[in-house]
Amino acid sequence: MKYLHIILAFLLVACSQTTQKQKIDANEQLAGVIANYHSYEEQSSPYNKPEAGASNAQLPDMSSKKLAANHQKLKAIFEQVNAVDITKLDDNNKISWSVLHYRIKNQLDSYLNNEYLMPLTAESGFHAYLSFITRMVAFKTEQDYIDYLSRLNQVPNYFSQQMAWMRLGIEKGYTQPQIVLEGFEDSIKAFIKEDVTQSAYYQPFKAMPSHLDEATQANLKTQAKSVILEKVFPSYQQFYDFMVNTYKPNARKNIAASSLPNGKAYYDNRVKHFTTLDMTADEVHEIGLAEVKRIRGEMQTIIEQVGFEGSFADFVEFLRTDEQFYAKTPEELLKEASFIAKKMDAKLPGLFKTLPRTPYGVIEVPANIAPKYTTGRYSGPSRDDQPGNYWVNTYRLDRRPLYVLEALTLHEAVPGHHLQGSIAREMENVPKFRNQTYISAFGEGWGLYSEFLGIEAGFYQDPYSDFGRLTYEMWRACRLVVDTGMHVKGWSRDKAMNFLASNTALSLHNVKTEIDRYISWPGQALSYKIGELTIKRLRKEAEQALGANFDVREFHDRILENGSMPLSMLEKIIRQYIAEKKLSLEKK
Repeated sequence: MKYLHIILAFLLVACSQTTQKQKIDANEQLAGVIANYHSYEEQSSPYNKPEAGASNAQLPDMSSKKLAANHQKLKAIFEQVNAVDITKLDDNNKISWSVLHYRIKNQLDSYLNNEYLMPLTAESGFHAYLSFITRMVAFKTEQDYIDYLSRLNQVPNYFSQQMAWMRLGIEKGYTQPQIVLEGFEDSIKAFIKEDVTQSAYYQPFKAMPSHLDEATQANLKTQAKSVILEKVFPSYQQFYDFMVNTYKPNARKNIAASSLPNGKAYYDNRVKHFTTLDMTADEVHEIGLAEVKRIRGEMQTIIEQVGFEGSFADFVEFLRTDEQFYAKTPEELLKEASFIAKKMDAKLPGLFKTLPRTPYGVIEVPANIAPKYTTGRYSGPSRDDQPGNYWVNTYRLDRRPLYVLEALTLHEAVPGHHLQGSIAREMENVPKFRNQTYISAFGEGWGLYSEFLGIEAGFYQDPYSDFGRLTYEMWRACRLVVDTGMHVKGWSRDKAMNFLASNTALSLHNVKTEIDRYISWPGQALSYKIGELTIKRLRKEAEQALGANFDVREFHDRILENGSMPLSMLEKIIRQYIAEKKLSLEKK
């Protein structure tokens, strides 16, 4: 019997060691896959591994050979990801695995869905994103300027590659719909200036480091003016001519993603990607209709509260046309947005235990993209010596109502995108891709949830501002309906615009730009409401399970502390937190 006990003990220890070894092996295996992925990322684009005199002097190679090679390398890494036994990973690595799997799958899907044939949306395109190279380098040394000039010299080739893909897109039936391209050429023309020194590409030469002598500065400025005039401006003019004379006339007439080759499967893929859940377009559509009905009832309560006499449509028309709801100058709009943001800054410690160190500014949307751009957006820093920026659109002030500004500011700045994104970028002891990954259902869901948090923080005291909050929530609910409606249910653009306009107090200009955005970016608009509903549901679970021991600051930290992730992974994280919290309370 004594020997039997010894044998059993030996077997138990051996089993335990085997299990531990398997876990170590799985974690080590994932570490190797992550290293391979980071290596791939660094070589896939010069933007991903900044190096003076090397990658900093290059623009991305958009050739078919490069894209195909990248795809094959990613396929091999994805197979390695799928070979990892996730049940044997530790908790942090389970998150890393889920984010990596999601990220690589989308990169593979993007190539297979031929998205590179349409390098533009209704809002913007490669021609605008390229100008961000001015923010990628600090411009402290002569080499920084030499590298930058090298990039500018490569602009003609970069534009030629992109236009070649767009021509192939015309041949194969992969274009943006013609209707959403109305006025798009203006965003191209905006980069061509009579005075070269007013070009966005000349900006780095306007305030050069004082340690560079006058002769060096003068030489670099001369080169810059020359390359912008001879290489950059002609490239934009060529793209402008191509857009007006070739692309727009041959763009597809049908707005639905399902009208693309293999379009139904493509949209189904986008629904699953942007919700991060196994949902169908029909399910999303029905959720949207239910949310529209609920929110409409809350909006009607406010109309009655302010004593307005007239229909819902009459009240919305009043909001859209009464001068009291609109800023008179861009400065007034920016100052009001800044004031709201600063007020919210002071409320953050009551809602979060952990706050980021990265500051943010409030600036206007760049003029060259403002006409077709959304009302506001957050732009994160490109380097660690930069702030984040909350962009406010000051174009057509009569279309930028003040009654939505509280909701917009909380969404884009804090506690929304700036706070969430900064915490993710500042995470330590995680793979680099975790700091850089933005998953729309998580980030946009958090942004919409942040609008809701304004209630707890004491905002929306004015009933019109509260109606603005509801109109923004309704806006996101309508997205579930109109996005699925247009892309797979046969809805026309006019029907979608009428649905959005009749259920929200958005300006008609915003309604048009938003609907065109959804048409040109299938599925992305689904992220917001699905993500917000998930976060609210998880909060309700925590509140019910923990009762008086529910700590909203702790809950918010648990949501944000691991960065962006698929909602299915977030559900596991929060439910594990609830179980651990209950267990710790039971032990007290």
